[in-house]
This record gives sequence, structure tokens and C-alpha cells, in this order.
Amino acid sequence: MPMMGLTQHPRLVWLMVVALLVGADQFTKAYFSSLIPLGGALEVTTWFNLVHILNTGAAFSLLADAGGWQRYFFITLAAVVVVVISFACLMRKAEHFERYVGAAVVAGGGGNLIDRIQTGAVVDFLDIHWKAFHWPAFNLADIYVVVAALAYTVLSLRAPRAVETAGPKL
Repeated sequence: MPMMGLTQHPRLVWLMVVALLVGADQFTKAYFSSLIPLGGALEVTTWFNLVHILNTGAAFSLLADAGGWQRYFFITLAAVVVVVISFACLMRKAEHFERYVGAAVVAGGGGNLIDRIQTGAVVDFLDIHWKAFHWPAFNLADIYVVVAALAYTVLSLRAPRAVETAGPKL
């Protein structure tokens, strides 16, 4: 019965999904930050470590050594993205799948935005590697954004829906 009420309020469900995803991101960052010292690593498998790294840059540490101005640039950029996509998902009519892809972008951007505001850097704790080659460390928020980008790609490849016209069909 309570779930039926939620289906009547898709925007509320969307907000709950975003809150749940951001909560999971922030919880895992706090947990691994308390478990692993800054710069430390915990080997899980021969190809996967849990680490505690602070990234002052963007994806792949882009602009990490830019001198500090990038913190405010990335805070502003993330805030704009979160607000615009939230507005689009909450205010316009959107397909369910598209709306939840937007939720993943908002949760990912929001989770990393919280980090940048609190500490000036994003907490990363997932490290995939092969021998000495390490993929840049990442976190759940990054996963949300990548999955959303892949989903948007799938959405864009779908055939457009036929537009119904009021006139007679020939």
C-alpha cells in the first residue's frame, strides 16, 4: 500500500533515489577515509585495492595541480549541473528511465560537490590496477556519472518515437 502512494508522486521518489545514492556515496567515503590513512592502500585482490586519496582535480585528476582556483570552478560547475538537471527532472515531463538517469548524474555531481565544499577535494577509494598500471582512483559518485553517461548514450541510440498527427493517415 505505501508503494502505491509513491507511484503517484514520481518527483518524491526521484528525490528519495537521489538522497539514497548521495547517502551511499558519502557513507562509503567517510567509512574508507576512517579505515585507511590518507595515501594508504588496502589490497583486496591482485587487481583491486581500497585506497584513501584526495583528488583536487576533475576526472583523471585533470587540473589537480592548478594552484587552488579549480576548487571554486568545480564547485560552481557541479552546482550548475546539479541545479539544471534537477530542474529538468523535476519540472518537465520526462520518461521514467530518463528521469532516473538524471538522478544518477545529480547524485554523482552532488556527492562530489559535498566533498569539494567540505574539504576542497573529492575522496576517492576504489583503485583498479594491473601490475604497476593503476586506473585513476574513483568513488561511487563517479560510478553514478559514468553509468548515467552510458545510459544517455543508449537513450540517444533509440529510434525516435513516431509523432501522432490529428489528420488522416495516407
